[in-house]
Formats: sequence, structure tokens, C-alpha cells
Amino acid sequence: MQRVAVYPGTFDPVTLGHVDVIERGANLFDHLVVAVATNTAKQSLFSVPERMRFLERQTCAMKKVEVCAMNGLLVDFVTQRNAGFILRGLRAISDFEYEFQMAAMNRKLNASVETIFLMAAESTTFISSRLIKEIASMGGDVSPFVPPWVVPELQQRLAQRNG
Repeated sequence: MQRVAVYPGTFDPVTLGHVDVIERGANLFDHLVVAVATNTAKQSLFSVPERMRFLERQTCAMKKVEVCAMNGLLVDFVTQRNAGFILRGLRAISDFEYEFQMAAMNRKLNASVETIFLMAAESTTFISSRLIKEIASMGGDVSPFVPPWVVPELQQRLAQRNG
């Protein structure tokens, strides 16, 4: 039986931390579905199709990785994709508290789905999409933290947003 995992996130924008989890997850599972979610609690800078395009460009050479949009409950999406695992990355203790609650709730909703946590690589523990957007909006250089093609897209979007 194939080991299929879903790596959900907003990926707004995709960071090198996300890329690290995707690469490592692709080595752990037979198939990895990167699920681009809409988070109603966050105001996204990029649309779901734009975020999918970023991820598809990053993962196009990874045969075991598929990028798709996700709506609704994560456990329902996992079931629809015939996956048995949810893959999540952890950067800090604060991530763990939130992720632990989400994993417990997901397990309560569907006990057959396991959540697997990967610790962030030491070089990416401080990277978050929120910080990337904040730094970029103030004219800072985010090129060490995101794939190279994200930088001009981010600069252009912020320029449009700021008039």
C-alpha cells in the first residue's frame, strides 16, 4: 500500500522552509500532496492559483510531489486523496502548541489519519511567510529566504498594493 501524505499550508509566499519540508517529505512518502489552502483568518497577498504556480515551479522535477488547491476540512481532503498522513513542519515551541492542538482535533475527527511533524532545518527555523512579507514591504532583501523567482513577484505585488 502506498504511503501518501498531505502537506497543507497557505504558502503565501512559499519560503525555503516550505521547500525544505517538501523535499524531506518527498523522501519519506511514496506520494506527497502539497495542498494550498485558503485561510479565512489571513489576508493573502497572492491568490491560490498564484501560490500553486510558485509551488509547481519549485516541485516540477519532483516526481512524487503533486500540488493542488484545498478547501474545507483538512481531514476530509486527506480522505479524498486516499492519504493516511498529514505532514507539518515545526519551527519553534510556539508552532508546536498550535500544531499539537490541530493534530489532536484532526485525530478526533478521523482517527485513521496520522500527523507527522518534521523539525525545520536549522537554517530555516526563523523563516515565516508573514515575516517575509513584512521585510519585503519595508524594502528589505528577502532573497536568502525564498526561491529566486518569488522575489520579483513579491516586490511587484507589494508595489501594486501600496499604489
